[in-house]
Order: sequence, then C-alpha cells, then structure tokens
Amino acid sequence: DDLVVRAELPDIDPDRDVELTVGHGMLHIEAQRREDETVDEKGYMRREMHYGKFARTLPLPEGVAESDVTASYRDGILEIRIRAPEAVEKPQSKRIPITRG
Repeated sequence: DDLVVRAELPDIDPDRDVELTVGHGMLHIEAQRREDETVDEKGYMRREMHYGKFARTLPLPEGVAESDVTASYRDGILEIRIRAPEAVEKPQSKRIPITRG
C-alpha cells in the first residue's frame, strides 16, 4: 500500500550529494554529482571535471506527514517510500438555500 518513488543516481554519495525534503504537500529531491579525475602520465597531466544537477518536486497525497516518508540508497538507486495515508472522509457538500427579496 506504500507509494514508491525510485531515482537512478549512480556514483553519488547520498549523505553528501542528495537533499530530500518534505513540506507544503510536496516531496523535493535534489542531487548533485561531482566527478574530478586527474591523470599524470608521460610528462603531461590531464584533468577532467564533470558536474550535473538533478531536481524534482512531486505532489504528495493529502494527509502525508514527514514521518510517513523514508528513503534508502542501494546500488545507485534512491528509493523513497511514502506510507499511504488513511482514507480521509471528505465532508459532504451541503446545499445552501437562496432566499428572494
């Protein structure tokens, strides 16, 4: 019954590179990938840097609290589980009479 969101985020450190927030009925995922490679061979040095940023904001079902959201990271996949809220009965519409005069 849980809602599951999965994001492929290979080669990142989830403690340092991922920010996951819940607020105002929205789930916000933001990740940044930084890769710096230096090769020193045969009298020259080559340095390559790669940067990338990922951000998504998703609406949450009504009634979801921050404590209902958990996340785990394994093998390059960020998995977010959202416990489905209990069914909330919506109040019935009530007709308002219109008076003349």
